[in-house]
Amino acid sequence: MRLYIDSDKFIDTSMPLDISIPLSNTINNPKAWYVDQPKFEPVRTDQYTGSVSEGGSVNFRDIYFNPHGHGTHTECLGHITKDVHSINRVLTSYFFKAQVITIKPIEIKNNDGQIDFVITPEQLNNLDLNCEALIIRTSPNEVYKKSKNYSSTNPTYLDVKCVATLFKHGIDHLLIDLPSVDRENDNGELAFHHAFWEVPENPNFKRTITELIYVEDAILDGNYLLNLQTAPFENDATPSRPVLFAINTKEE
Repeated sequence: MRLYIDSDKFIDTSMPLDISIPLSNTINNPKAWYVDQPKFEPVRTDQYTGSVSEGGSVNFRDIYFNPHGHGTHTECLGHITKDVHSINRVLTSYFFKAQVITIKPIEIKNNDGQIDFVITPEQLNNLDLNCEALIIRTSPNEVYKKSKNYSSTNPTYLDVKCVATLFKHGIDHLLIDLPSVDRENDNGELAFHHAFWEVPENPNFKRTITELIYVEDAILDGNYLLNLQTAPFENDATPSRPVLFAINTKEE
């Protein structure tokens, strides 16, 4: 079905581009922040077993996972505030003008002598950004991103100075294929998180960060409509399913 978003622009709702990583209870599920893999377990009581293969009438499983550590998730400022604000109450709109960009992180030597890979403000400043939601695909875009254990690997992160560029362009929703916008070991500073949400000086309840996405190479850099789908968890973060739709121009 065609859904017109302007007089001459439309999306094809039958052609979604899912950029989320599904949650599974296999070793192929991505992990970060030292969590074990998710667990999907049948409920077992004296009255029934929640597994058809074990003789039960239905599959009825408990699922144990961590939103931040086990796959695509969307978070709000409640991630770093004393009061745990809920993403379910903060995110109340679900469609955004979006832009996909591909960036090859810059190699730098950190103060502790470790080699880091960083997205710098200069890389963003060189781009023509015109969106509400910015989707960053890092290069190289290896498929192992969908199953990697990121713990103790010092993944790529964003220079905190990038926040000023995001603000300049009115970007309220940032989506990345990394486990965090901040350095894995930063002594709890979380500089980018704090700057983006302006905590504690001027807490911004509107902005969101979505981490651990995966953008296939077939999805070209450019403009899209983003449908940011989230599970209704009353928590600072929730599993999410960001879906892109190409913006087409009506034929004359």
